[in-house]
Amino acid sequence: MKNIRNFSIIAHIDHGKSTLADRLLEYTKTITKREMQAQVLDDMDLERERGITIKSKAIQMEYEYQGQNPEYKGQKFVLNLIDTPGHVDFSYEVSRSIAACEGALLLVDASQGIQAQTISNLYLALDNDLEIIPVLNKIDLPSANPEEVKDQIVDLIGCKRDEILAASGKTGSGVFELLDAVIERIPAPKGDLQAPAQALIFDSVFNSFRGIIAYFRVLNGEIKKGDKVKFVATDREYIADEIGILKLSLEPKDKVSAGNVGYIISGIKAASEVKVGDTITHVDRPCENAIDGFEEVKPMVFAGIYPVDTDDYEELRDSMEKLKLNDASLTWEPESSAALGFGFRCGFLGMLHMEIIQERLEREFNMTVITTVPNVSYDAFKTSGEELHLRNPSDFPDPSILDRIEEPYIKASIITKSEYIGSIMTLCMDKRGVLINQNYLTTDRVELTFEMPLAEIVFDFYDKLKTISRGYASFDYHQIDYRASDLVKIDILVNGDPVDALSALIHRSKAQDFGRKICEKLKELIHKQQFQIAIQAAIGSKIIARETLSALRKDVTAKCYGGDISRKRKLLEKQKEGKKRMRQVGSVEIPQSAFLAVLKLD
Repeated sequence: MKNIRNFSIIAHIDHGKSTLADRLLEYTKTITKREMQAQVLDDMDLERERGITIKSKAIQMEYEYQGQNPEYKGQKFVLNLIDTPGHVDFSYEVSRSIAACEGALLLVDASQGIQAQTISNLYLALDNDLEIIPVLNKIDLPSANPEEVKDQIVDLIGCKRDEILAASGKTGSGVFELLDAVIERIPAPKGDLQAPAQALIFDSVFNSFRGIIAYFRVLNGEIKKGDKVKFVATDREYIADEIGILKLSLEPKDKVSAGNVGYIISGIKAASEVKVGDTITHVDRPCENAIDGFEEVKPMVFAGIYPVDTDDYEELRDSMEKLKLNDASLTWEPESSAALGFGFRCGFLGMLHMEIIQERLEREFNMTVITTVPNVSYDAFKTSGEELHLRNPSDFPDPSILDRIEEPYIKASIITKSEYIGSIMTLCMDKRGVLINQNYLTTDRVELTFEMPLAEIVFDFYDKLKTISRGYASFDYHQIDYRASDLVKIDILVNGDPVDALSALIHRSKAQDFGRKICEKLKELIHKQQFQIAIQAAIGSKIIARETLSALRKDVTAKCYGGDISRKRKLLEKQKEGKKRMRQVGSVEIPQSAFLAVLKLD
């Protein structure tokens, strides 16, 4: 076990984690020249197209130490590397991979310096007592500013300047020094080989031929091929048909021992039987207590996902279960809507996460889905003292029996260049934010801390922040608590009927503006009918905005040429009566684009 090292790579978005991982794999000869491609660990089409990492990926390398330390000279080491995502929406992936490691490489881009996600990932690693190795990446760039960025790292971590390694994932310089530092600085895993088996599941995937493959990290004991194993949380027993280690493809072995990372295939078919964070042990010699798994994921954004064709409901349920295996941060429960039929209320970690899930459903499972307006969850307190948890605006209780509503607040940390402070403050104030702290990291880099309602950042906050700061500002947040707010429910009525998929909870000060914008948008998107359609926004029984979509009309007076006006009048009145009757029985079809239009009101 003393020759095993488990480590992950953590950094802000686009600081070169996957490129550096490519070089590590290439220099340890884990993959051949023929298998080599850019971002080799990003194996999803979606990751390659967008150039981001969505899933953390584990892989094992073998390396012979080449440094100066006589203690390790000439020894071979097994290095388990986990490459993690950088986007705030996938921070749950990062927290899980950190739990399976003893150390982390903290990458900082030599041209961009320390950014918000660098700091938050660093705190995640420090909370788990990981050994941190600071690495300055992209030192080959003409715009690199290594000395200044080294000062930032020293201020942040409190390490010595000569402990910071310089490397380039593109050219490969400094990679061997990095591998030697991993062996020297990161501690070997602790564990008892003689103790009962105890392994932590940190990820799982669905394979249509072999069932569910669970990835685990063994803390104590060992798991052999053919053992009878038990999953503690679900209390199910299986036979380990195949176990092995994670190379670029799965590599079967006879046993996986303490300190190592591996996979298990035991013919599990139902997705509900594998839980990320569960403990695997032996049936005949179980461990005394389960490993503390991961903290429960807290979804931030809720939205309804419905099949376009209601007959596909069961198929969508299967797809969601398989997707949850691979993405443990997705939560969902069934719900129904008057307008859209049966579907699911899903919880996501952010808007990008929601967009990725929708795309994966369409690509990997061929499901075309309708997504309703995203919102956050609220706590409502009735005058009787009863507390309700609202995830959907349609659950909103009658205002007459409502005492107060509380909404989730977050602490947002924004790191930016000092020239953009004014416009960023204006943006945050518009979103009901309160400035808590302003901290100069260097002469021209500022960390701003705001407290603001989560509901205000769900839609387009991140995009606007990037626009006004020309892409420089970085943003990170975590939830703090629930606070009372003056919120109202806006109902959208089309032809007098409420459309529950478009209703929203909005702060009273913004209700009028929101109602007016959405009515104007729907007027553009709904097709004209034979009768006049009223599109209204209402709070309770009070209409706050209205647009009228005029009817398609036939020219009934065409046959009157000349003559008395009363003849024309009579024909027009007759038509008017007919339109009135038609309006009472007519129903309006709302196109899918209308549900998504709410996201792009500005």
